[in-house]
Amino acid sequence: MIPPLLQAVKDLGYEQPSPIQEQAIPLVLAGRDLMAGAQTGTGKTAAFALPTLQLLAPHASTSASPARHPIRVLVLAPTRELAIQVEESFRGYAKHLPLRTALVYGGTDMNAQIAQLRLGVEILVATPGRLLDHVHNKTVMFNQVSVLILDEADRMLDMGFMPDIRRIIALLPPVRQNLLFSATFPDEIRKLVKSLLKNPAEVQIAARNATADLVTHVVHPCAREKKRELLCHLIKSRGLKQVLVFTGTRIGANRLAHQLRANHIQVDAIHGDKTQAEREAALEAFKAGKTTVLVATDVASRGLDIESLPQVINFDIPHSPEDYVHRIGRTGRAGLTGEAISLVAPEDLEALAAIEKLINKKLERVLVPGYANAGTVATMVSGDHAVSNPGRSRHENQRRPERRPPQQKSQHATAPQSAPHHVNPQPRAAQKSHDPIFSRPYEPGTAPVAVKAEEPAGGLAKRRERPVASLLGGLKRA
Repeated sequence: MIPPLLQAVKDLGYEQPSPIQEQAIPLVLAGRDLMAGAQTGTGKTAAFALPTLQLLAPHASTSASPARHPIRVLVLAPTRELAIQVEESFRGYAKHLPLRTALVYGGTDMNAQIAQLRLGVEILVATPGRLLDHVHNKTVMFNQVSVLILDEADRMLDMGFMPDIRRIIALLPPVRQNLLFSATFPDEIRKLVKSLLKNPAEVQIAARNATADLVTHVVHPCAREKKRELLCHLIKSRGLKQVLVFTGTRIGANRLAHQLRANHIQVDAIHGDKTQAEREAALEAFKAGKTTVLVATDVASRGLDIESLPQVINFDIPHSPEDYVHRIGRTGRAGLTGEAISLVAPEDLEALAAIEKLINKKLERVLVPGYANAGTVATMVSGDHAVSNPGRSRHENQRRPERRPPQQKSQHATAPQSAPHHVNPQPRAAQKSHDPIFSRPYEPGTAPVAVKAEEPAGGLAKRRERPVASLLGGLKRA
């Protein structure tokens, strides 16, 4: 490595290269296309950033002219958080070189990004959607791009970015170096990725789709309706101070955060519906220890670099087993130990089996007394992954309606038709507990408000008549 990069690495406290860095850096310096996989948290960013900066060093210029600073390296990342992390790494490694970096992602002021791009940058880190916005506005030029890097390549393709990536690649010079780095490479993604590379070298550190050795895994069998209670019990009884909790949906993250807050737990949520400012504020408060729990969707499973994060909890089991690897990769980083806890209901058994098959590891079951019904989780404790009907999918089993007991059915059948109706059952809507998360759509920066009383049926009918009248050209009633 050249002296400016060695000095930057020394300033950051690096002493020995990680295995992925030892194998990938020489291949990148040799100009090879590369497909590299390693466990998350093992230094993949430095494995492509350091050699790329060394290749750019001859083009470094102290001139203020934008023409002397064309875009030479394009880095694509699937999420804002990962893009921010990658750009910070490039900037840190290049602090002793006259090379400029820029960051482009959605959810922020585009004019500020345009102003920075006009000054000239050699390294551009971007998310695909916002980069295409700049392409449409003609605020970026790719005619001198010599290196294309796809970070977390499997996630880029799996999230539906393939059409955008193909459009971007079509704008790049045909002669260039292509680097793909990721923690996992499913077989179908590997075939697709190889079509983008030219005679690529391949580096695979540890087993494919493996998890970090320093992370311990535990599964708590739990009745679905008791998951929230069990989560509160684990946090309070164990005195957990910094916990990243994953849910499957954005509305689920909001709802869980509201429920934990009601149990006097300091909590915040981070997901795609939050503005960038809200996400950054929530993440900074969590890192600083002001927030005990950060509830997140899979948008946070990649790119979040939280120092010494002790626990990750899967409140909802991920649908994709590869996402389990990325979720728990937020803990056990940089040689530190971590713990991955999963709350598993009977309907999650198929997903759990897929995870264990992917990582080739049996996850330990630990039953917490009082939080699981013996009849529904007995097979889970023993490790049996049988489902209610093996011929049906997990989602079909979840939708299967409950049958009424025969005794209850016979009572309804023998009830006399002339029975008096003086007992009026309570309306179903009145039995629901107040839940501000579902009473109105989520609006960033606003607190939950009370649910308004239901309008009379007549008022609802009037509101429905207006759009019909407008569609008919404003016809008056007879």
